[in-house]
Formats: sequence, C-alpha cells, structure tokens
Amino acid sequence: MARDELFSQPAKALPEEEIVSAAENNFRSQPLAARMRPRNLNEYAGQTHILGRGQLLRRAIEADRIQSLIFYGPPGTGKTSLAQIIARQTKSKFERLSGVESNVADMRRVLSAAANRLENTGASTILFIDEIHRFNKSQQDVLLPDVESGVIKLIGATTHNPFFFVNSPLVSRSQIFELRPLTEEDLFSLLQRALKDEERGLGYLKISADENALRHLAKIADGDARKALNSLEIAALTTSPDTDGVVRITLEVAAQSIQKKAVVYDGDGDAHYDTISAFIKSMRGSDPDAALYWLAKMIHAGEDPRFIARRIVICAAEDVGLADPMALVLANACLAASEFVGWPEARIPLAEATIYIATANKSNSAYMAIDAALEDVRSGRTLAVPEHLRDKSYKGAERLGHGKGYEYAHDGKDHFVAQDYLGVDKTYYEPTEQGVEKKIKERLENWRKQFSEKRNTTDAHG
Repeated sequence: MARDELFSQPAKALPEEEIVSAAENNFRSQPLAARMRPRNLNEYAGQTHILGRGQLLRRAIEADRIQSLIFYGPPGTGKTSLAQIIARQTKSKFERLSGVESNVADMRRVLSAAANRLENTGASTILFIDEIHRFNKSQQDVLLPDVESGVIKLIGATTHNPFFFVNSPLVSRSQIFELRPLTEEDLFSLLQRALKDEERGLGYLKISADENALRHLAKIADGDARKALNSLEIAALTTSPDTDGVVRITLEVAAQSIQKKAVVYDGDGDAHYDTISAFIKSMRGSDPDAALYWLAKMIHAGEDPRFIARRIVICAAEDVGLADPMALVLANACLAASEFVGWPEARIPLAEATIYIATANKSNSAYMAIDAALEDVRSGRTLAVPEHLRDKSYKGAERLGHGKGYEYAHDGKDHFVAQDYLGVDKTYYEPTEQGVEKKIKERLENWRKQFSEKRNTTDAHG
C-alpha cells in the first residue's frame, strides 16, 4: 500500500471490550490510596470531631452551605479527600490549584473566570488550593479581594498551622478545621475495606491477610491513611501466590512492606513546638516517663541537642528554682556536655537532666518574683535609690550625702542588719515550703520581721 493510501485510511475503532480494559488498567495503575479515596461522607474515615452526625461542617456540606474553609493536619488525614467530597456535593463550579505547581497567573485566570461566571450565570465557584502554605504572602494577597467579595469560596489544605503560615486576613475570613491523625482502628477498617473492594481496591485478587499483619500496618502508618493503603498494595503486589493462587500477607510480609515509622516532626512547624511544649510540661508536672518519651521523639527526629538542653535550663530555673538549686547547676552541665559530645552520646546527659528535673521538688517563686518586679517597673513609678545605698566611692559623693547611714551587713549579728533597701514596703518573693526553699522561707520570715520592726521604728521617729 502506498504511503498516501496508508494515511488516507480511516482510523480503526477499538473493540469496546478493549476500551474498557484499557480504562481499567489505567485506573489500577493509580496508587491504591488514590483509588480508595472516599466518594462521600459515609465512606470518609475518622475526623468525627468535625464530621460526625450533627457537627457543623457535616451539616454545611450536606446543605451545600460551604463558606471559605482551611483544613490543616498531618499528611494522609484526608484534607484533599474532604475537598473532593465537597466538590461532588456542591452546586458550585469546583476549581483546583496547587501551592507547589501554580503561580499568580494561574490564580488570576481562575479568579477572572469565577468573576465572569458569577456575573453571567450567578453560579459561585469553589477554589481548592492544596498546600496553600507554599504560596508566599504576595501570592496569598491575590486571593483576598475575591474571597472578601464572595467571587470565590476558598478551601485551603495545609500541613502547617494556618495561624502562622497563612495570611491573617485570609484566616479571619475562613473557618479553620484541624484534621487529626487517624486512629489504628480507623486505618484497620480502611485496610479491610480495600481488600474487599473489587472495583477500586484489591478485591479482584485472591488475598488472605492475617489480622496481626493489618494491625501492624495500621500501627506503623501512624495515622496516615495514604501510607497504610500504599504499604498494603506493595505487600499484595510483591508477594508471590501460593500453590492455591492465594497471596498470603503475613506479619513478616507486612513488616517488610512498610518503612520505619517516620515521626511527624517539622523543624519549624507545629510538631516542633508542640513536642517541646509537652516535654517541658511533663518535667514541670513531675512525670519523668512522659518527659523521656517526648525527649526520645525529639532525639529520633534529629532535633538539635542544644535546643533541648536550653529548654531544660529554662525549666530548671523556672519550675524547680530554689526548691532544688542543684537542678540549674545540673542543667547547665547538661548543656555543656551536649554541645561537647553531640549525638548520639548527648542523649545520656539530656536524659539524666530530664529525669532529675522531673523528679525534683518544684517551685516557681523566683519566676513569679522577677515578673512581679518587672511589672512594677513597667507600670509603676520608678523608685529612686535611697541615699544611704548610693555609691560613695567617687570624690564629692560624701558632700552629696551618698552612703551616709549605711550599715555593713557583715558587721551585724549573723551577718545581718535590718535597714531599708528599697524605700517602700514591697514584697515580690514568696518562698514555698518545697525542698531547700523551706529553710529559705524560715530565714526570710525572720529577716522580714526585723525589717518591719526597723521600718516602724523609723516611721515613729519621723
């Protein structure tokens, strides 16, 4: 056949069964997690605190009364899936952009089309932006006028706290919903559903999965549905069938199919600050076991040992204080040792200081005292230094009366002299009866009694 004749022949149509087969193959080439995305709220796993029966967000979705929303939470908790469910149930035009791939030109194109649609047909537009925190401030500002005027309803998804990573004007005009990691039971149910689903899951294969294998995947996935489902798919597709043609997923197969648990810990995100907060509060609350767990999480995530040690120093001063002054000494030694040896050995002095502070007597009296004094300095009248306490070491000071009447404390009984050191009657430090501070309190009560008597005598004589 000549070349011209070849190209003049009409295209040969594929049989319908081949078209269907090609579509199925294309669909099954997608990761299991993508195929198993929930199609409606009944299939959606977890997040009952915002999507349970009667909850505000569920009612808004079912009534198609969605306003601008921002979903934030760890990976694999269903942020994108929830946006897609809203897309299916809304009468609005649904547009999607990515904080990673899209630019200002893409945004302006979508916003312009949304404005024309609203003006010409009255139809509203929902704009879903995945990883919205990836847009910088200027890019986010482009959205503001159209969100403000109602041209679009924004749905943003982010793994970062929007109160820190999304512009305040957008946050103030949106409802914020935090999505939590899925529970092990949630993930276990998802895995079972995927094994049974012949259309979207792995039900078209002969698979026998041990319960302990599925529970291992659910546990190690650490609340991430995407990781759990994709690990199950790896296990199913890489395991050879037995003589009966059945793929058997055992605990050993499951363990090989899912990587080591990746601790969710972003160096500049919520996990970083939430974990150090839990660490400090556990030491303050005298729970060494909890404190050690949070310490271990930070160590596993590769946190800077100096960052941890500095927080231990602060906790020693703020929360243990004078109830056990050795806590601050040990914390400083821990800081020096951690800087000197680095990982992995730094875990040992860090653990030692953590346990010591968690089990020490507690007092925040020094912290409260300095804050009370600072508040007086900031808001009250600045006090002049009493004449007898002023410096008299320079020439001419004596002529000014500086230092006159000052009594040297070491000349008094027990190295103490009752005299006025402030000029007003004011108490900032209130010692507790915890540990070493109990003895401090006894001494201070005696001294303060003598101060008061001296002050009353001075007042009586004018």
